[in-house]
Order: sequence, then C-alpha cells, then structure tokens
Amino acid sequence: MSKDNLNPAEVDPVELPENAFRELGADEEYRPLMHPARDYAEVTPYSVGMGLLLAVVFSAAAAYLGLKVGQVFEAAIPIAIIAVGLSGALGKKNALGQNVIIQSIGACSGVIVAGAIFTLPALYILQATYPEITVSFLEVFLSSLLGGVLGILFFIPFRKYFVKDMHGKYPFPEATATTQVLASGNATGPKSAAQAKLLVAAALIGGIYDYIVATFGWWAETITTTAYSWGQTLADKTKFVLSCNTGAAVLGLGYIVGLKYAFVIFAGSIFVWWVIVPLFGAYAVDGAAMSPDEIFRDYARLMGIGGIAMAGIIGIIKSWGIITRAVGLASRELRGAASAGSTERWQLDISMKHIAYFIFLALVAVLLFFWVGVIHTFWQALVAWLVVTVIAFLFTTVAANAIAIVGSNPVSGMTLMTLIIASGIFVAIGLNGTSGIVAAMIIGGVVCTALSMAGGFVTDLKVGYWLGSTPRKQESWKFLGTLVSAATVGGVILMLNSVYGFTGENGLAAPQANAMAKVIEPMMMGGATPWTLYIVGAVLAVILNWLGVPALAFCLGMFLPLQLNTPMLVGGLVSWAVNRSTKDPELRRARNDRGTLISSGMIAGGALFGVFSAITIMCGKSLPEGGHDFVPQVLGLVAYAAIIAYLYFNAKRASKD
Repeated sequence: MSKDNLNPAEVDPVELPENAFRELGADEEYRPLMHPARDYAEVTPYSVGMGLLLAVVFSAAAAYLGLKVGQVFEAAIPIAIIAVGLSGALGKKNALGQNVIIQSIGACSGVIVAGAIFTLPALYILQATYPEITVSFLEVFLSSLLGGVLGILFFIPFRKYFVKDMHGKYPFPEATATTQVLASGNATGPKSAAQAKLLVAAALIGGIYDYIVATFGWWAETITTTAYSWGQTLADKTKFVLSCNTGAAVLGLGYIVGLKYAFVIFAGSIFVWWVIVPLFGAYAVDGAAMSPDEIFRDYARLMGIGGIAMAGIIGIIKSWGIITRAVGLASRELRGAASAGSTERWQLDISMKHIAYFIFLALVAVLLFFWVGVIHTFWQALVAWLVVTVIAFLFTTVAANAIAIVGSNPVSGMTLMTLIIASGIFVAIGLNGTSGIVAAMIIGGVVCTALSMAGGFVTDLKVGYWLGSTPRKQESWKFLGTLVSAATVGGVILMLNSVYGFTGENGLAAPQANAMAKVIEPMMMGGATPWTLYIVGAVLAVILNWLGVPALAFCLGMFLPLQLNTPMLVGGLVSWAVNRSTKDPELRRARNDRGTLISSGMIAGGALFGVFSAITIMCGKSLPEGGHDFVPQVLGLVAYAAIIAYLYFNAKRASKD
C-alpha cells in the first residue's frame, strides 16, 4: 500500500492495539501507533537537546542516590513523563516520535550510572587500605563509555528476536509502563482521554504514596516479622524472617510481571530465606550469632550469584541458534550479500556491516585502554580484553532476558561472577596485588556497564517497537547519550568521593561497590574465596533447568532481597484475582488492561517521585528512621492494604465498551 493511499484513521490510531501485550495468532500482525509506511519527526534539535539535558540531570541524581542507598531509580519512565509534559506544554503536534528519542537518549543515564557505581567506587574503598591504588577521571569515564558502547553494539543484532519475535511472550514490565506513558501523550477522543486521566491519577497516587514513605517515613517502607517481639525471637532462634516492601511501584511491577514469573522469583527467595538461611544459622560456624540479613549477605546470596551465572550459561546455550544467526547475518553483509532483514522503516536497524565495523573499532579501543591506561603489559592486557569480550557478548542475552521477564537487571550478580573469573585468570598469569585489583575493577566496570546498557536498551527498543519508531535512529543517537552520561557520571563520582567519601561514618554507603571490594580483595591479596557456595548455586540452576523451572527467574529471587520479591508475588496475585473476577472473556481482558494501565501509572509515579525524593535528600533531608517500630509497621500494613485495594477494585471498574 502506498503512502498516498493510506486511510488517515489507519495511519494515526490514538491508542495501542488490543494485541499489544499478548501473543499474536498464526496469521496476526502487530500494527504500532506510528504507521510503518509513514515518516515521522523523530530526530530533531529539540528531541536530541532535551534528551541530552535530561541525561545529564538524571545521571547526577541517580549516581548520588545509588551511592547513598544502593538503589538506582530507573530513568526511562520519569523521562518519558517529562517528555510528554513538555510536548504538551509547548503545543507540539505529532510529538510521539520525538518523545521516544528523548526517552531513549535520556535513559542512558540510569544504565550508565548502574554500571559505574556498582564497581568503580570499590577502588576508592580499597584505597583506604592500599594507598598506592589511584583512580583518575579518565579511567572512570573510559570504563563507562566503552562498556556502554559495547552494550549497544552487542545488543543490536538481537533486537529483532527480543522485541519482535518474542512479542507477547515476555511481560516487559518497565517497557510496558514507559509505553503507556508515551502513548498517553498521543491520546485523543473520550476513551483515550479517560485512559490518560487514569494513568495520571495512578501516577500521582503511587508517586505521592512512595514519596511520603521514602522521604518522611510516615509508615514503614518495609514491613517485617522482626519488628515484633515474637518475630525477633523467631529470627534469633530459627533465622526465620518474612518481609515485604510496601511501595506502590513494586506492587505495580508485580502486577505486570504476572503470577507465573512472580511466583518463581518468590520461590527462589523463599528457598534462600526459609531453607538456606536457617540451615546456615543452625550448622555454620558462628551462624547462631549472625542475623538472618548477615547470613544472606555473606553466604546465601553467593549461591544466588553462582545460580545466575549458570542460568546465564544455560541461557546462552539455549540461545546459541540466535547468536549464530546474528553473527551469520553480519558475516553475509560483510561479504556483500543482501540483508535478510526487513527494509520497512519500523524494522530498520543500523546495517550489520556497520555494526561489525563499529564493534571492531570499539574492541580495539578497549584493548588500547587496557594496555596503555590500566595494565601496561600487552599480553596481560590481551587476556583481560578476551575476558571482557567473551563475557560481555555472551551475557548480553542474559541481561536482556532478565529485563524482559522481571524488569530488573542482575548486573551486580553477573559482574561479581565476572570479577571472580577474571581475578582467577589474572592471578594465574601473575597479575595480582594492587595492580590486579585496579585491573579487575576497571574490567568489571566495563562489563557491568555493557550488561547494564544491553538490559536497558532492550526496554528502549521494545518501547519503540510498540509505538512504531525507527530502530536505526534510536540506535544511532544512543551513542551520544552514552558519551554525555559517562562524562557526567565520571565527574559526579569524583566529586562525591571528595565531598563524602565511601568509607567511614559520614561516607556514602555504596553497598554494591563494597560487595565488589569484599570479593576482589582476598582473591588478589591471597585470601579465601567461597567457591563451594558458587558451585552449589550453579548445580541448583542445572537441576532447576532439568525440572523445567525458569532457572534465571528462580536464581534472581535467591539474589534479590526478600522484601523486594514478596511484593512481586502480591502484585502477581492481584493480577490473578482481577483475571478471575469474571468469566466473560471480553470483560476479563478489559479489566486486566485497566489494571495494567493503573500499574504502569504506579510504576511511573514511583520512578518520578523517586527523583523528587533524591532531590529532597540531596538538599539535606535525612533518611527516615524508626521503620521497625510497632506503630510504623502497623501503619505500613494499613497503607499497603489500601494501595492493594485501590489497584484491585479500580481494575474491576472496567467495562467492555
């Protein structure tokens, strides 16, 4: 069909099709909001400039909050909200394509921050013990930049598989929420206006709810059995604990993930907290004297790391056909063969020939960085380069899978495993001591950022797929966003170290970086490494795969804290209850869609108001205390019950019209 013959109503629908979030039938096709046969304004001075500005702002805010409390808020959703709000305030028409570019460029901030702050501050932490360790802005900047570039380049060949071929098979919770926000800015007509109002209302309710508890602590952010005397006694004697985060955003995330994956994740968490932790408390040396949290952090979580690594390897083996097809396509294009991909604007990527060339240049830059800037011995730098190349490429699909399933990228777990593997290799080739620590942490930063970028980029491209933007434009301008975010993060980390530091009572907590330092120091300085725990986790992942249980989701549950996995199950149960509230298929779908929209708003509001909370804390507001006291716990139960009731009963208000 030519562009001139397109029906205007067909060209510009105002809301997402009903098959946007479900699997397609045998002869069914998905048709995005922006028609594949029509060109739209996407890359403009406004969209690029605004995307870069937001990348700088959110990089600084996310780095501070992440180093202070160990949580990096996801920037994609609040940036999408800002993009929609600005386009409306400025009266921009047909701004959907530009808003996608703003979101895609700006979202570089969160993924680059996660890659950098989880690893590189460990060098400052270890510097307190080993003063000969030095860190420069250039090392932090290049580690983040090169890792981000590799993550983009390694993921592009897999875009079609994850965002098109797997349509409806993965929940993509974060991408779903971001898409709903951007689509709301495109809404016209009574029905679309009502949906936009519902999204805004849910965002305000969820955002204000999360802001109050995170900033002022009016009720407990985490409800736990240890807040009660009977629960504390039980924890002391048996190490049994049950806890649940009361946040609206995490509840909404669980709703979109659904009961199946939420239950598997929760099962992994329960296995660790109700089986492994009590066993360690009963039989491990000094186990009785340790709290459940200490046992989880020092022992049980390490099994989760081994499980994630093995689940990743299993996923790589299962995805080997996809990997070889992507490599084969690049090889054919390099030999001059015609591209097998679609030439439709909506499915147009950067050509595989160019991707292959860019990967070559990026890998050469990484090798030179390791040789000239970090290790200074060519053959040792070459070994480090091989480790980064192999792990970053192979684990790209693992990071994308994790984001597609639960909206949470286990980069810290995969990076810890990378550090363990790399450190073992480095020690074997004579690269140890403080020089080995620096080499391992810089390499860990490159890998962590690459995996973080791959996981974040699948969200951007899935959003673009649902809305109908041009993948090649998203891919091309992602590099500029990465450059700006890497420079911002490098400067912020150096500034925060000089102002606060990452050690001592007044220093920033940097929990992931402290964990990295704890793992890397004994390996490089001749200490013991808990190989047994890693191996047990790996064996468990093999058994789970043999039993047909999603090993990655289960091991993610083992690695992530219990209080974040419990609300995932609660949200999944609300989703299940909404779907079982009627036998009418059309009404069931309408109620589930309304619940998804409300959940998306709650996630969006939580993310946006998380930024406001970070700004409030940066301005001097101290973090709330007393969350384990009786009254905040009771209020937390009441508040959580209220937000659950809001989600369930509001979803049931949907009609078939």
